[in-house]
Amino acid sequence: MAQPATGPASAEGPCSTPPVTSHEASSTEATPGVVTSHEVASVETTSVKVGATESASVEISAQTIVSQVTTVEVHPAAVHPVDEKLPASRLVPAALQHIAAMYAGVVTPPLIIGQAVGLDAAGMTRLIAAGLLIAGCATILQTIGAGRFAGNRLPFVNAASSAGIAPMLAIAETSAPGHQLPAIYGAVMVAGVFCLAVGPFFGRLLRFFPPLVTGVVITLIGVTLMPVPVSWAQGGNKEAADFGAMKYLALAAFTLVVILLFQRFAKGFVKQIALLLGLFIGTLAAIPFGMADFGALREAPVAALPAPFAFGAPEFQPAAILSLCIVMLVLMTESSAGMLALGEICERRSDGRTITRGLRTDGIATLIGPVFGGFPTSAFAQNVGVVSLTRVRSRYVVAVAGGALLVLGVFPVLGAVVSMVPMPVLGGAGIVLFGSIAVSGIRTLSEAGLDDSSNIILVAVALGAGIIPLAAPTFYAGFPAWAQTVLGSGISAGALVAVTLNLFFHHLGTRSRHTAPALKSS
Repeated sequence: MAQPATGPASAEGPCSTPPVTSHEASSTEATPGVVTSHEVASVETTSVKVGATESASVEISAQTIVSQVTTVEVHPAAVHPVDEKLPASRLVPAALQHIAAMYAGVVTPPLIIGQAVGLDAAGMTRLIAAGLLIAGCATILQTIGAGRFAGNRLPFVNAASSAGIAPMLAIAETSAPGHQLPAIYGAVMVAGVFCLAVGPFFGRLLRFFPPLVTGVVITLIGVTLMPVPVSWAQGGNKEAADFGAMKYLALAAFTLVVILLFQRFAKGFVKQIALLLGLFIGTLAAIPFGMADFGALREAPVAALPAPFAFGAPEFQPAAILSLCIVMLVLMTESSAGMLALGEICERRSDGRTITRGLRTDGIATLIGPVFGGFPTSAFAQNVGVVSLTRVRSRYVVAVAGGALLVLGVFPVLGAVVSMVPMPVLGGAGIVLFGSIAVSGIRTLSEAGLDDSSNIILVAVALGAGIIPLAAPTFYAGFPAWAQTVLGSGISAGALVAVTLNLFFHHLGTRSRHTAPALKSS
């Protein structure tokens, strides 16, 4: 007698469609794409047919279902926030925030150097316009890129760095009248070539520039520049009979108080442009007392392109070149650190090729900038802060801001507006600006392992060497001219000592590398 079947027989026989397990069904539903209606009906029919069978029957493989799917729509991947093209309603305000954050820093080097070499109002206007033009072009190249050659394609701002001001002032002091700007521009151009040559290999040199060294240099930048706004607050012209008059000091103090009040009580965008608002309100306050000169605004052309070598053909002095090449190494370190930090913020990490393309942009701008009146170009850390605070990571926002700077440079009348700001007003704002640079250096040093006695000695000696030119300006008077140019700049002297002592304490004759990493991403 036949044994009873252990389960109901299949109605379709051996050619029937095998059953679909619950696990496989759920996997099918989770498969991305859109299946045509015919194929969906086929799958549903299969489910009805196998409902009369037991799960012990033949199992269906995933390939069987996939073979039935012939038409699938693949949805494109979402655009990365860095490559997102925002609508104008969001793009323009975001770009304005970047312009507000960078504008004062962009015009500061031309203002300081122009005053130091004795340029008239028209010369100051041309110098400021050139600085804006080069900053705009460099920022556009950095954000949009030029193939695989240049541009890190991050929301990264490039402009003339304040780190080069002190060495350039030292070059101006040791150069004959009429040769000051040509000597500066010759050294800047060679520094640009140096950056282009060293940039691709700079990653190997980063271990010689840990936060211990860069922190010393950045601190010295702020400290060595502090006499400049102090002189501005007293009127700017040391030869004038009323230099240091109470009216100048009062105007500088008023500007400083306005900035502090905006920082304390304002919010959002207004707080971010506190420095610009202080300059504007301080200038308005100076008008009733006759301390605002509008002559440059009346004489400036509405639109004009900067003329090549308008301030003279470049001159190449070895001591000046050495000084600015040292500064260029510091600027390259700052740019690399900024790219790493911005890569983390934007969730698009910067690799070696990204940093090389970014440094190549710095080198191009530094090399070509002096032709039109520009200075050493590097990253602007304050704009990295803007990206971090606003979380607007689109590089096209910064590209638009760079385009705005370019337009400002093409219209010298807009640069003349800046040049008419009274010296005491600049002095009050400069105390905040240069003081904040020193604070950035102190913050970097706080992460540099100062619990190590060797590191404490390194920082102490390097800072001391950098402050000597401030404390005793004639200290190096008996040295050769080239040594006066290098050591007469607190930044160059401090950087040399810091790098040398870092080699002595942490590299020569040691096997371990217990120092902090050269660059930090946050």
